[in-house]
Amino acid sequence: MVAQLEIYWLGHAAFKLKTSKGLLIYLDPYQIKKGSEKADLVVSTHSHFDHFSAKDVKKLWKDGTLLIGPKSCEAEMNQFKGKFLEIGQTYEKKGVRVELVPSYTIQKSTHPKLNNWAGILIHLGDISIYHAGDTERIPEMKDLATRNITVALLPCGGTYTMDFEESTDAAVDIQPKKVIPMHNWNKDLNEFKEKLASKDPNIQVILLQEKGEPLRI
Repeated sequence: MVAQLEIYWLGHAAFKLKTSKGLLIYLDPYQIKKGSEKADLVVSTHSHFDHFSAKDVKKLWKDGTLLIGPKSCEAEMNQFKGKFLEIGQTYEKKGVRVELVPSYTIQKSTHPKLNNWAGILIHLGDISIYHAGDTERIPEMKDLATRNITVALLPCGGTYTMDFEESTDAAVDIQPKKVIPMHNWNKDLNEFKEKLASKDPNIQVILLQEKGEPLRI
């Protein structure tokens, strides 16, 4: 059976999604190698340099590439003449629907709710991918449990976002089929896997290798 989607972890919070039709979607591209496959869509969660890197977006740019980001970041991202969405809005291109959802920190001051920065939902047929952005465990995550998330990409490094404890609690709130931990600052992700298994063994943890083989769905 041919996979509908391949998910590659490029390191930090950067991912490449490749559909069975060859559509390429990059989420928060950062430290991208020259010569990487060009993007059809680039989606950035917020304007911090490791989530919106203009030089990395340029490496992925071709005629027809579209950048999508939060309306609150339009001034920083507008050099690419992109599509800027309010939280809760959606935009569809070539059968892929992009939706921006809340993403913020509560205990840490690094990503205040008032900034209206974003997490990302990518809808492709019956597949939904959730990229949480830079966030702590927030009340809105429980709403995602009704959205049938196929794969959740969750930060867990604890420096600016959730740590393992909070991130695994968030996974239980969200109830995805699979979780890929990210933004982990080189921490041992096997501990994350064990912790989530103790809380909800029905959620599968996928530990991707940076720039390695993808998860195929």
